Amino acid sequence: MNPTASLAATAADDAARKRSIVFLNWAHALDHFVLLIFPTVVIGLEVVYQRPYSELIALSSAAFIAFGVFSLPAGWLADRWSRRNMMALFFFGCAASLVGVAVAPNLLMLAVAMFALGTFAAIYHPVGMAILIEASGARGRTLAFNGVCGNLGVSLAAGISAALAYWISWRAAFIAPAVVCLVVGIFYVWMTPGDLHQSGTRKKVPAVTLSPRRMAALFALFIVIALSAGLTFHILTIALPKIVDERMGDGVPLLFVGGVATAVLICGAIAQLAVGRIVEHIAPHTLFAIVTVIGFLGNLWAATAGGGVSLLIALAIAVAAIYGQVTVNDMVLARYTADAWRGRVYAVRYFLLFISAGAAIGMISLLHKSGGFTLVLGVNAVIALIICLATVAMTWMIVGIEARHHAAQPAE
Repeated sequence: MNPTASLAATAADDAARKRSIVFLNWAHALDHFVLLIFPTVVIGLEVVYQRPYSELIALSSAAFIAFGVFSLPAGWLADRWSRRNMMALFFFGCAASLVGVAVAPNLLMLAVAMFALGTFAAIYHPVGMAILIEASGARGRTLAFNGVCGNLGVSLAAGISAALAYWISWRAAFIAPAVVCLVVGIFYVWMTPGDLHQSGTRKKVPAVTLSPRRMAALFALFIVIALSAGLTFHILTIALPKIVDERMGDGVPLLFVGGVATAVLICGAIAQLAVGRIVEHIAPHTLFAIVTVIGFLGNLWAATAGGGVSLLIALAIAVAAIYGQVTVNDMVLARYTADAWRGRVYAVRYFLLFISAGAAIGMISLLHKSGGFTLVLGVNAVIALIICLATVAMTWMIVGIEARHHAAQPAE
């Protein structure tokens, strides 16, 4: 091949990868944003529908259950069909579902539209993460920035949704992001090349091969971590607006609640940026354990803090840890998973992570009714301890695996 043509082809390929990463960052932000509109808007719906918070918040369980369940077929389809086309379906499906929620004439149709939203939102994590790992070469800073974008989606959902509901109507809080999803989806299809030719050429050997016994043990720990991290993540992010609403005193306007919740969640973005830099100097599995220990301490503090600034600081630490661990978690998983299987492996991970959302909503409803947020946060601290112990055990196992891997490599 002509050297000039070869350089041009390489440059074009690099440009396509960079564009893909930009769209994936947008997708991650939108993915978390659209699912967390309702937990903020629901505070105002208590007056509209004359129903208690514990009953209305349960309506969002349809979206979060679908978010977990449909990650499995999404990952399978992406590996067997097209990752790029699945991401296009993500953008357009979310846009249509958001409009469906906004125009729902009653609570039943609202729950149906929320289920559809969760179904399309489920595409991003198993599919988008597989694309991102391949496009970035599992680079820590790129994964961390993508994680920050997802965190910003969570962080901004409370503030922007509250502002739209306050200034316009609760329906506008769903219409506005629907327009954004539609526009980004159009540009994604236009500017991103198809990948139907790549499905049979992806690598089928991971960076580090494992024996069946070690693979089973490591996968079992990942299951425990995914389930417990999913519970902690969703309990914090879903309940946070209501925690602020209750603990900051009576008569606090919804706009203020959304702003404070956003400020707390932004701490997660800062943590992910820091983790993306630190992971270049510390092994991902070691950093994983450190972050989850900090997360347990933050959740324990939140459970024992009465309210005010002390509670907000504790929640900020807990949120920072739960987001900080995502980047290193994905890096560890990528090292032991072949590219050809990543869509399906990430599908299992995110299925477990997000299927716990339905349980989290049920726990919030039940525990809040029984003992308020003191009980909710106390149970969340126990779950954070489970994450911590499982991660430490996994780190200990990986240290041995890596030692054997390096010993088996030929001397230079």
